[in-house]
Amino acid sequence: MTGRLIVAIITTLIEEAALAAVVLWGLPRLGINLHIGVLIALMAALAAYAIITYRLGSRALKRKPVVGLPGMVGARGKTVSDLAPEGTVRIKGELWESRAEGRKINAGVKVIVVGQDGLKLIVRREKPPRKP
Repeated sequence: MTGRLIVAIITTLIEEAALAAVVLWGLPRLGINLHIGVLIALMAALAAYAIITYRLGSRALKRKPVVGLPGMVGARGKTVSDLAPEGTVRIKGELWESRAEGRKINAGVKVIVVGQDGLKLIVRREKPPRKP
């Protein structure tokens, strides 16, 4: 077993114990009595949630991160300044120096990254979706 799995099991058991303490000890002191079936259902739901989040988290941690300029190819953004042929675009909330692939692109136009040249992105105007 991995250390992360052991920690996940221990924290889930602690959460289950806390839930049982609240339902069996805390709520009756306030005059609220729940059937034992409710406790079982709550504990089963908490366990299912823990398993699902552990599996999703494991998948996310195994995925290789996409970083750097090669990971930007295909990203969409908008021009901040005119690209004649060079200027600035905003992609994923970041400003990038870029160069238009073809002719001039005005500010405020949606673009797509098609490549890179050193530290500059090469972009072209995004084609509008076809109308049926």
